[in-house]
Amino acid sequence: MNTTQFYGVHTALVTPMRDGEVAYDDLERIVSMQLEAGINGIVAVGTTGESPTLSHEEHAEVIRRIASQAGSKVPVLAGTGSNSTTEAVELTRGADAVEGVTGMLQVAPYYNKPSQEGLFRHFSAVAEATDKPIILYSIPGRCGISIGVDTCARLYEKYPHVCGIKEAGGSSERVAELVQKLGSDYLILSGDDSLTLPFMSFGAKGVISVASNLIPSEMVHMVKLVLDGEFVRAERFSRMFFNLFKLLFIEPNPVPIKYAMHRARQISSPEVRLPLCEMSEANKALLDEALDVRGL
Repeated sequence: MNTTQFYGVHTALVTPMRDGEVAYDDLERIVSMQLEAGINGIVAVGTTGESPTLSHEEHAEVIRRIASQAGSKVPVLAGTGSNSTTEAVELTRGADAVEGVTGMLQVAPYYNKPSQEGLFRHFSAVAEATDKPIILYSIPGRCGISIGVDTCARLYEKYPHVCGIKEAGGSSERVAELVQKLGSDYLILSGDDSLTLPFMSFGAKGVISVASNLIPSEMVHMVKLVLDGEFVRAERFSRMFFNLFKLLFIEPNPVPIKYAMHRARQISSPEVRLPLCEMSEANKALLDEALDVRGL
């Protein structure tokens, strides 16, 4: 399967909320902003989109609206993962039927902590529910487990459309192992803005980004420099935003990015759903300083 369509920056889009409801007017506006900024793709209802606290109806509607608006212009990856295989299959089938959805983002089952064989069987069931590209999502800090390199290879061999991974384990060595084991056609995207350049130096082809909610054109520029072989220029550019990248995780994602987007008047409220809550005043001050430095 050709994965070049997924090279570049994919925004892990926030799900705007206001007065306890999804703010669909804000959602439409930020999708337009992303497209105008030249983003390479959008992820709907991932971690940053607060998938754990959206109802199934909201989950499906957010995917539908993003795909309807952006699907004819850029790849749209629908977050359809779950720690229940049955639920992941149902969500995947639902997203598969939505016009404009390019593929699926599948997080490792959280809390259950399955074995690698259990992971293989889980993702196999999902793979059999769609023929669209599936990007795995390994984030041991949230899930308690990594998707093993050998498990990725088994899935890729049996299901060629399970063709990539969002790698958020923090290890460049693991990126190198994935490239060595699965080859350069297997798609690797960084799951951390601050590690995008080191991961790309080992073979990743872009990032699923939180920061690009706020600075999409800057992130696209930085990653394009790397893809064009201008690594030194990209490194200089990345250093300008490194502090911001780290402060966007000073509290649980997506609390800081929603605060920053509200401050920049991109969304009408920084609201998140419990068990997430608003930022502390001390952390707001730190993030404000970083935003001021960058003119945001």
